[in-house]
Amino acid sequence: MSEEVNFVSIVEENGERNTRRAFLAAAGAAGLCYTAALAYPIYRYLASPEEMALSATAVTEVLLKDAQKIPAGSVLMYKFGTRPALLIHHQDGRWISMTAVCTHLGCTVQYEAQADRIHCACHGGVYDPYTGANVSGPPPKPLTLYKVAVGDTGVQISLT
Repeated sequence: MSEEVNFVSIVEENGERNTRRAFLAAAGAAGLCYTAALAYPIYRYLASPEEMALSATAVTEVLLKDAQKIPAGSVLMYKFGTRPALLIHHQDGRWISMTAVCTHLGCTVQYEAQADRIHCACHGGVYDPYTGANVSGPPPKPLTLYKVAVGDTGVQISLT
């Protein structure tokens, strides 16, 4: 009779231990999932600037299909990598392309055809539409120029 009691008590003890062990394993797995769910957005936030910098430098040329059809005196805004850029078709037939990011605080600039200038509305910066040189206002540096090649199928823009 004592053997039966011992056997039953051993089974109950092992059953309890297995239940506790399973609970602790499930709690540990849940804690690990919770930690990963919190850590992933933090990682993405901290890694983003580095990844964006790498992706921006990865692009060295862009083909704008049918961009050669824009009329003289107009502008086409496009993306060169991750940054906005301008393609200007001047009245004299010249094609100029440059970054559309103001060198002062990073605002997006606009081409004003009637005034024949590139203007930053944030702080009144003005750039030359042919050279990208900073003409007036707070911008400390000129806009970055790109090399432009006009063809039958589109306009090829690349780093100079």
